[in-house]
Amino acid sequence: MTVNVIGAGLAGCEAAYKLASEGINVRLLEQKPVSMSPAHHSADFAELVCSNSLRAEGLTNAVGLLKEEMKLLSSLVMEAAEETKVPAGGAFAVDRKLFSGYITEKIKSHPLIEVISGEVTEINTGEYTVVASGPLTSEGLFENIKKITSDDDLYFYDAAAPVVSFECIDFDRAFYGSRYGKGDGDYINCPMTEEEYNVFYNELIKAETAPLKEFESEVVFEGCMPVETMAKRGYKTLLFGPLKPVGLEADGKRHFAVVQLRQDNREKTAYNIVGFQTHLKFGEQKRVFSLIPALKNIEILRYGVMHRNTYINSPALLCADYSLRKYPKVYFAGQINGVEGYVESAASGLMCGIYLSRKLKGREVFTLPPETACGALGNYISSYSGGKFQPSNINFGLMKPIGERIKNKQEKNAKISARALETIKEYINEGKL
Repeated sequence: MTVNVIGAGLAGCEAAYKLASEGINVRLLEQKPVSMSPAHHSADFAELVCSNSLRAEGLTNAVGLLKEEMKLLSSLVMEAAEETKVPAGGAFAVDRKLFSGYITEKIKSHPLIEVISGEVTEINTGEYTVVASGPLTSEGLFENIKKITSDDDLYFYDAAAPVVSFECIDFDRAFYGSRYGKGDGDYINCPMTEEEYNVFYNELIKAETAPLKEFESEVVFEGCMPVETMAKRGYKTLLFGPLKPVGLEADGKRHFAVVQLRQDNREKTAYNIVGFQTHLKFGEQKRVFSLIPALKNIEILRYGVMHRNTYINSPALLCADYSLRKYPKVYFAGQINGVEGYVESAASGLMCGIYLSRKLKGREVFTLPPETACGALGNYISSYSGGKFQPSNINFGLMKPIGERIKNKQEKNAKISARALETIKEYINEGKL
């Protein structure tokens, strides 16, 4: 028995590696390097096209819990992340090149995984297949997906932030430090006075953006909004968002606004401008972002880009194990099914691999319950019954309540996490996973 996995992003690699680890042959079909999307820069697998951050750590945060659950379930992505981690205060960031390289080597060296390069435009519904083509699914493949699902075209726009060189940072106007002292001063902070912010803000809101295609409208995902779009919502929006100065006082001085730079590679030669996802034209990015005093001599190593993220209407189409109701041999994993974020995408691929491997071995398939973060994601994409279905990050609101009122939010979240990890361990010990 061979399973086709379409796409070697985070979800596809997790699914392929889990299936192969269970002794199942995998045919991994990846369009790179034959065909590259506008957001991709490398031929390696599991490329982090936006930020290099896997977001918050700690069990009082839902994504922190999700990462811990994935570790218990032997996640390849979390293994790679631990091996390539870089300092980021209270966040979990990686060296994106080493991270992708680690996963690529693991996948290519596995004897049960055959990698085939080239674009896939048709899904054989009679073969076991995991569609993990990601939010940048090619038009040809998405047309075939619409054909087999009879689904409407759903999409939103996502954006990536620029990466700048360490050498261009003016440390006469920058300082090291993490918000509220978390970590070892892992961020480089670029403060602005009120006058400097005013100049920057006024140029940002009138800067020229790259045009969209004629047939596309700008549907922006709130969790990854372009900085210029955020700024246009009001003068103070950035001051309560990515430029928030609170917790970044230096020598007892409170700044009007602070731009943060996060380490992007292990060599400390490249830094990501935190929260500066953008759709500005490249020349405008250099012009406007050089108005940040510490970046007056800005050297942009990788420009910010905005790209279309495609996803299906999963609640109408998928079961909790990520299989299509209409074609049960076809599974969808990753952001194309409506989970949002690196970690969530990888988690859905991991669970897809676990569920499918059990099915192929003739074992009963136990889907994790919404008491767990992994189970809550599967429950959300398969049974959401609100208004229009929208992509979602993991959050405690998706999980089953603990059934008691706890006023302290941190205490409540810690209790939810403890219950979740205990549930995962029980499933493992009982042979359900």
